[in-house]
Amino acid sequence: MTTWSEGPTVESIKGIGSETAVQLHAMGIRTVVDLMEYLPYRYDDFRLRDLEEVAHDERVTVEGKVHSEPALMFYGRKKSRLTLRILVGRVLVQAVFFNQPYLKKKINLHDTVTVTGKWDKNRQIITVQSHQLGPHNKQGDFEPVYALKGTIKGNALTKYIRAAFHDFGNLIEEILPNYYLEKYKLSGRLDALYQMHFPDSPQAMKQARRRFVFEEFLLFQLKMQALRKFEREHSHGISQQYDIDKVQSFTDTLPFPLTNAQKRVVNEISADMKSPYRMNRLLQGDVGSGKTVVSAIALYSSVTAGYQGALMVPTEILAEQHADSLSALLEPTGTTVALLTSSVKGKRRALLLEKLKEGEIDILIGTHALIQGDVEFENLGLVVTDEQHRFGVNQRRVLREKGGSPDVLFMTATPIPRTLAITVFGEMDVSIIDEMPAGRKAIETYWAKEDMLTRVLAFMEKELKAGRQAYVICPLIEESDKLDVQNSIDVYNQLSQHFQGRFSVGLMHGRLHPDEKEEVMRSFSRNEVQVLVSTTVVEVGVNVPNATFMLIYDAERFGLSTLHQLRGRVGRGDDQSYCILLADPKTEVGKERMKIMTETNDGFVLSEKDLELRGPGDFFGRKQSGMPEFKVADMIHDYRALEVARDDAATLANSDAFWKDDEYAPLRRYLEDSGILEGEKLD
Repeated sequence: MTTWSEGPTVESIKGIGSETAVQLHAMGIRTVVDLMEYLPYRYDDFRLRDLEEVAHDERVTVEGKVHSEPALMFYGRKKSRLTLRILVGRVLVQAVFFNQPYLKKKINLHDTVTVTGKWDKNRQIITVQSHQLGPHNKQGDFEPVYALKGTIKGNALTKYIRAAFHDFGNLIEEILPNYYLEKYKLSGRLDALYQMHFPDSPQAMKQARRRFVFEEFLLFQLKMQALRKFEREHSHGISQQYDIDKVQSFTDTLPFPLTNAQKRVVNEISADMKSPYRMNRLLQGDVGSGKTVVSAIALYSSVTAGYQGALMVPTEILAEQHADSLSALLEPTGTTVALLTSSVKGKRRALLLEKLKEGEIDILIGTHALIQGDVEFENLGLVVTDEQHRFGVNQRRVLREKGGSPDVLFMTATPIPRTLAITVFGEMDVSIIDEMPAGRKAIETYWAKEDMLTRVLAFMEKELKAGRQAYVICPLIEESDKLDVQNSIDVYNQLSQHFQGRFSVGLMHGRLHPDEKEEVMRSFSRNEVQVLVSTTVVEVGVNVPNATFMLIYDAERFGLSTLHQLRGRVGRGDDQSYCILLADPKTEVGKERMKIMTETNDGFVLSEKDLELRGPGDFFGRKQSGMPEFKVADMIHDYRALEVARDDAATLANSDAFWKDDEYAPLRRYLEDSGILEGEKLD
């Protein structure tokens, strides 16, 4: 929700002086409309409830008779713990009060008390957060809780908000067209806002929240869809008239048939390439789903249309692997494929760049070396970026700008949940390969406890004796005083000793120089090293079909998506592959992760579970830049509303009526304030 007009300042409210105004400003509240739109972040429910209906760790209020004398214990400096038993109905509950020793003299046996706190269902304990001596007198209360700063108290803020509604409620403008209010049975904006602050009941609050969930999602998606519309209309793309017969002939000669998912995705990409607009598409596909073949078809299509193609990948070894596989696939068609990395130097580099500029090279594959200033294409038509999240926005932009206005295809093997794809990549088209090639063997995944390590190593040795190779993954590089987890240097030393004279062990981690990393990976690729001990730097861009075994130490420390990406380093050949998760998780979430990993190899199922367990901010392993922060909406729990809002926003942005009719004026004003209406890009 956004305030689009300044309006009266908070000083217009009786009782708010300059000192209070400064504190409200620090909370982002400057106008009376800001005050009315400053929503609670949760609600305290003081209604009495049956403990049978209360979930574990939920906050609850109960009333009962004291069934045991209060027991007081002191610990630390001035810290205390008071415990007593309360009979609630027929359930005997233990109540725990921290740092309130004076209550020992105030609470007596057989007294009636009311306590509110977190309910430990397993141990039948309430950790008391607030209490009252005597019977419950807040029946029906459902109180909002606000984020506060400075000396402002909740009661004072509530008083100011109530006064704002009384004096300035008429300033709250309805911004949703009547069509949506009626279609989804949503409350009007003023009434919904009032109910968020002063709910008549929990049901009334939920109904008001429904309205603001839809409003927040619609506004955000409208921004995305308008940006997408303006980008398309203001980008003078290339209409690539590729030779359908040549492309079909190339596809027919592939050593394996395309899956239905690959065919669908190829058709989506082909339609984009033929259109006069520049393609801006994200291709998602699990490890081994066949993204490389799809990109080969797209690149060859561009070549048949008279253009050049570029494929940018994050590491030299991956660039070499792509160059080898694409050359083998495209050689029969007469397509010229070249490789450009930082290892290509001197006269060889100068000759390659000259051929590229003259149009003698059809497809150029490489690392970030592709975006250097002296790299010039004669006629660039398609840019493919693999593992796009490994490159910065500027790196991707520089490559895109090397042509007139080439089509752009981003690829990732990190399955992104639909809700995140809609939210973070809302201005892009998204294609998904959600089907694995026939005959591919699923990786067998097992969860083992630390005391089973000897058996696990025996299993690994059996694979090594059969001529296979193994990865061993550790969370840390060196020993840490803070974390009791395995580190790669210790494990490398242990395994080197364990396999001494039988198998060679290598070590790779993030502190190695890039050249050292490349050399270690080359040794592993050539089977000069049979066991590779590594941190998660091995996650992306490694293809060693002979590696059939992966052991992950302290697996509970990784998110599901990271575990799945790591597991995807094996299972790339014809032999059965295995992944062992060595873990002793202490939390329910940790145990749940291990259980899920052993039950499915589907990256999209795992990504959805990962999002539920970790939340959107940590999904990519760091705070995702560009991740919107909603006041009310939750993209995980409200995902259906997000999808509905996206469809509605797309319909609006592409309709003539939206850009002309008065009923949509408030929404257009929102886009103006977002800097979109003149085709400006979002920050």
